Amino acid sequence: MKRYVNLARRVIGLVRRDGAYPLLKKSVAVFRREGLTGLRRRAGNGAIAVRDYAEWIELYDRLDEDALSLMKSDIAAMSAPPRISVVMPTYNADPLWLAEAIDSVRNQIYPHWELCIADDASTSPKVRPLLERYMQEDARIRVVFREKNGHISAASNSALDLVTSDWVGLLDHDDILAQHALYCVAKEIVRRPDARLIYSDEDKIDVNGRRHDPYFKCDMNIDLFYSHNMISHFGVYQKRLLDEIGGFRVGLEGSQDYDLALRCLERIGPDSIVHVPRVLYHWRVHPSSTAASGDAKPYAVVAGERALNEHFAQRGIDGSVEGLAYGYRARYRLPERRPLVSLIIPTRNGVNLLKQCIDSIRTRTTYAPYEIIVVDNGSDEKATLDYLHGLLSADNIRVIRDDRPFNYSALNNSAIASANGEIVGLINNDIEVISDTWLDEMVSLAIQPGVGAVGAKLLYPDGKIQHAGVVAGMGGVAGHAHRLFPRDSFGYFSRNALISSFSAVTAACLIVRKAIYEQVGGLNDIELAVAFNDVDFCLRVREAGYRNVWTPYAELYHHESATRGSEDSPEKKARFAREVAYMHERWGDSLEQDPAYSPNLALDRTDFSLAWPPRVESLSHRPAPHENKELA
Repeated sequence: MKRYVNLARRVIGLVRRDGAYPLLKKSVAVFRREGLTGLRRRAGNGAIAVRDYAEWIELYDRLDEDALSLMKSDIAAMSAPPRISVVMPTYNADPLWLAEAIDSVRNQIYPHWELCIADDASTSPKVRPLLERYMQEDARIRVVFREKNGHISAASNSALDLVTSDWVGLLDHDDILAQHALYCVAKEIVRRPDARLIYSDEDKIDVNGRRHDPYFKCDMNIDLFYSHNMISHFGVYQKRLLDEIGGFRVGLEGSQDYDLALRCLERIGPDSIVHVPRVLYHWRVHPSSTAASGDAKPYAVVAGERALNEHFAQRGIDGSVEGLAYGYRARYRLPERRPLVSLIIPTRNGVNLLKQCIDSIRTRTTYAPYEIIVVDNGSDEKATLDYLHGLLSADNIRVIRDDRPFNYSALNNSAIASANGEIVGLINNDIEVISDTWLDEMVSLAIQPGVGAVGAKLLYPDGKIQHAGVVAGMGGVAGHAHRLFPRDSFGYFSRNALISSFSAVTAACLIVRKAIYEQVGGLNDIELAVAFNDVDFCLRVREAGYRNVWTPYAELYHHESATRGSEDSPEKKARFAREVAYMHERWGDSLEQDPAYSPNLALDRTDFSLAWPPRVESLSHRPAPHENKELA
């Protein structure tokens, strides 16, 4: 009862402070993104409060005099400042919002811009006079008035025809650019001459000008990009690149920006795409905008599905993409001749867990062919030894006896050396299969060009998330994203429900090509006998040029380390401290600069909370506060 009284008090306090409507709006956004269980979880810890982000903005995202002076000095020092064209199609825009959008360009700190507007035959009598007035006031504003309505793709192309710059940024007619948006982009253009596409973080802004719901993105993440348009706002493209692909495609309205970015990717590859980890774009929320609800324009999902499938066909990717309410699911086809998978299961005693693991694999796995290699690390219980002896009669199960002192890395390395499979899987003996197609899903990803290790969605027995990808630096060395979230939660911008790349995945259930495993030298059995060997392995796989992928469509229970015990003895504590020290020595500052995670998000929590302070360069010379903030 006390729990519910405290919850009621928190809700009443939030209503009094922020008002019922903002609280309701925030709750609806959480519900859409994370479902009912996510709403309950957030209501329970008070995270529905909008104060956190507003306070974060005040501390880390306000342009004071120092910041403005620094930016102006940087601009003046540019020997060849790039000129950026902002392209804006418009049709019957609300005059107030249209004016705010135009003013957000005129108010840019960076002066080397032009604004190219295409009015798509608006019928509102207020639009043309407004646009003509702006043209007269500022020669950098250019407008074309289309005679016939052609919708957003055609109008965007008309605006592109006005462009005289080398770079093009996309702005919707009711959205707002941050005052330093073009400065930050220009700085990256100068710093990265190889860049051909630049994108930033974004948030939403309501009709009252209140910012909320920031999307702090990771660096270019091809698997996440195939799951939703993570580039979106603020997207800035090299004009020559847009000319090469022919601009926007008519017929892809609703997802024309997604299609544009996908076709650019076909030309340039991910290495030419640069992420600016700052909120440079404020997406207007109103009843008919996709920022308010994906349901406002359901045709956008269909258009996105078509764009992705045509991209797959163009790239020769053997698969298909299905539109979902919260993103897209890519399905990769397995070859007619499926590769043999060797599943390695180290164990010591604990017959009940081992039997549960092997039985679940044998009865619930649709994939074939596979073999199971059980590595018996000195079992001495009769029940376990009897069970292992009974496994010898199975056609696709081998038991290897390895009596060395427990060294998880060495046990797996030795077993994989004798594995027959083209694909190998590291499986803990406390894993239990849930989804029948878990191995189909993981292998279909593992055989894709450029993919290294593949991880699964692991659940505690109570249904909460145990593993949904590993973030480097979280918790000091590495931590599990969305840990303890409900199974059906969408998570942060649906990352708990979408395929995406992570820096690492756990070896409790990890699938990888044997050739890659051997290429990087397997698990480190010298410095990392027990802890962090999987993280180190995945970082070396990434270092070798592969990407590690996590999928929510392979679900298994993980009765976490039930047979190994806790790190409670002096010897175990000392060993763990050595492994932590090794990880920091080997990987250094890169542990706090995970490209699959935002520097604006916390490393001391697993729920994608805001970082206090963010791990980005301060906008000004003012020292950033370093205190951690508690949730409301």
